Amino acid sequence: MSEPTGAARRRGPFQVGDQVQLTDPKGRHYTFTLEAGKNFHTHKGSFPHDELIGAPEGTVVRTTGNVAYLALRPLLPDYVLSMPRGAAVVYPKDAGQILAMADIFAGARVVEAGVGSGSLSTFLLRAIGDQGMLHSYERRADFADIARGNVERYFGGPHPAWRLTVGDLQDNLSDTDVDRVILDMLAPWECLEVVSKALVPGGILCAYVATTTQLARTVEAIREFGTFNEPSAWETMVRTWHVEGLAVRPDHRMIGHTGFLLTARRLADGVEPPLRRRRPAKGAYGEDYAGWGAKDPAAGAGKDTATGPADA
Repeated sequence: MSEPTGAARRRGPFQVGDQVQLTDPKGRHYTFTLEAGKNFHTHKGSFPHDELIGAPEGTVVRTTGNVAYLALRPLLPDYVLSMPRGAAVVYPKDAGQILAMADIFAGARVVEAGVGSGSLSTFLLRAIGDQGMLHSYERRADFADIARGNVERYFGGPHPAWRLTVGDLQDNLSDTDVDRVILDMLAPWECLEVVSKALVPGGILCAYVATTTQLARTVEAIREFGTFNEPSAWETMVRTWHVEGLAVRPDHRMIGHTGFLLTARRLADGVEPPLRRRRPAKGAYGEDYAGWGAKDPAAGAGKDTATGPADA
């Protein structure tokens, strides 16, 4: 049985074309591609690429300035943070949450909208494997070109499970029987109709948004649309720790807010979502609240509040 796409590039001795991540004595990283006959240059000296070709991972090389560098292949989180960017990348902490909380499985049929620089696409492709399907949609051709280059550089060529379409999801989505839909865009609420038609019953919609107003509008739109269960929303923050002898403390810097994530599951056709029985905070829905799509705030007065503040 043949190896999954890209697996051969993740193990064994260094080969020509491999990405190498060097770590200097201060913990700084330098990433480059191995080429026969080339030299790696730094202000601390240089060394030939040939010294690493055929060597195992974890090798230590010394420059002409006698500075030691640890050589390893970059992990996927390292790769996506150092790769060329068109748009901002989905951070590894959020990509990991998407893989786990959207339950991305081997062989899954996934639609992604908002490719950016290809960070999340790479994570998704590695999770679904060669037998899955990832159809990515990106409005901007320049972003799509950057993403394609980044994905193919990581896997060593085109991935058999990936299809990239330049265009708007609303106008181009024709996939059916989709297991998961991941939306990384400004207005995910505009895509609920086409997403609902594409998803299988029980399938998961996962949206990644940057602001509280986007989060609120997306959640309320999902509730009002009626083909999904009650959405869940959250964010993650990562704080590293300094560990040196008895000096064990949190680092002064951390990866704080990058975006909000929310998930909701597609209901079976013809099924209405159960009424929520959670009492919202007082004032969450005022008398003039008409929903995010209303033009006249007064239109919300006297609305049915079975799923709003009156459900006790």
